[in-house]
Amino acid sequence: MAGMTDFLVVGESVADIVRTPGEADVTHAGGSPANVAFGLGRLGHRVRLLTQLGDDPAGELIGAHLRSAGVEVVVDGGGAGFRTPSAVVTLDAAGRPTYALDVRWTLRRADLGRSAGHVHLGSVAALLAPGATAALAVVRQLRAAASVSYDPNIRPALLGQREPARARVEECVALSDVVKASDEDVDWLYPGRPLAEVAAHWLTLGPAVVLLTRGADGAQGYLRGGAGVAVPAAPVEAVDSVGAGDSFMAATLDALDARSLLGARGRAALAGVDASTATAVLTHAARAAAVTVSRAGANPPRRDELGVG
Repeated sequence: MAGMTDFLVVGESVADIVRTPGEADVTHAGGSPANVAFGLGRLGHRVRLLTQLGDDPAGELIGAHLRSAGVEVVVDGGGAGFRTPSAVVTLDAAGRPTYALDVRWTLRRADLGRSAGHVHLGSVAALLAPGATAALAVVRQLRAAASVSYDPNIRPALLGQREPARARVEECVALSDVVKASDEDVDWLYPGRPLAEVAAHWLTLGPAVVLLTRGADGAQGYLRGGAGVAVPAAPVEAVDSVGAGDSFMAATLDALDARSLLGARGRAALAGVDASTATAVLTHAARAAAVTVSRAGANPPRRDELGVG
């Protein structure tokens, strides 16, 4: 049974044009924050997505996709001629994606009509000017009454120099209670630094929990009290890894919500979360990611596919 938290996800929606050698291109609704919102909706949560969509076929496809999972789409249109962001996703023989991005982010609005119990901030929306300023303003506006999660989901082609991007990432980490990143994100932001060292640094900035995913090597969790936990990746026959990290993020929030660890009221308990609870959360998230890896595109699981009510 999904919890009662009202989720708000802030971030980009992207039309993923998936390109596999020898096959016709296939367009999927994507974008890391949109995928997280969709994943939460699939798991039965009440969720809004503050995003930008163009008045074009890609925007219509993404909007219909999100609404099919019960996501309330709150659109700041971006002005006349705004094209829905797109990404050509090229898969290698092992299903690993590389991205060629056409993304603009010009978010302006911060009046959402009602508050939220948890705010998730993602990816390009937190880093790409000029809209990143408005996205962070939403988080600052709501975080006194809401817990916050953040996934940098780094896209180097959009970010320019490493140092300014790292400074903005750390600003977002400091606003968050839960941070999830991939080993590739960390490697780009902090070349040569061990994952555990970066996680420890992020914990000093403010979050209660830092989760680092490592693809087929599983995931690690680092807690404010100093404990660390690790879980293996769930065994699966991989089709592609598109959206796997976003399914992991959505399922993480699902598991935390089920344990009353989200929202302003859950913040103190989250800060003291123990290794056993963290392991259970990571295991649930890894299982969700495995379901997504087993099928094409960012296609996260429903509750019954995870064996939970």
